[in-house]
Amino acid sequence: MFQLSIAALVFAALFAGAALYISLVEHPARVGLADGPLLMQWQPSYKRALPIQSGLAVASGLAGLIVGYYSADWRWFAGSILILANWPFTLFIIMPVNKRLMAMSEREAGAGSRAMLIQWGKLHNVRSALGSAAALIFAWALAGAG
Repeated sequence: MFQLSIAALVFAALFAGAALYISLVEHPARVGLADGPLLMQWQPSYKRALPIQSGLAVASGLAGLIVGYYSADWRWFAGSILILANWPFTLFIIMPVNKRLMAMSEREAGAGSRAMLIQWGKLHNVRSALGSAAALIFAWALAGAG
């Protein structure tokens, strides 16, 4: 069970690290670009990040749920709920923005696409917070597992 505990923590930490990098470094730098290049840089970046972040969230959440079931430690369930909450949050809150942005061409870029990308950055901060909180709770649970 120890290996699965480590896996849950590592996957959550990798998710949090990637999400925080996007929120704190990549997206703020991207917003400094002109409207067309801003949109054109975001689109392939999003396509590349999607399978990585979604896979890490699922792997971490499932590992945490299994550890929680066998250890009866509520912290593993709490961390799993937080990391897995990225899925419904992304599907129902962020995905409509993603779809609109992905459907745009460079010549359609302008004040509207910039406003959506600024909104997207704020929404993505929630994903960063969920992943970070999950990683911290998993670390706490692992430290207290004795």
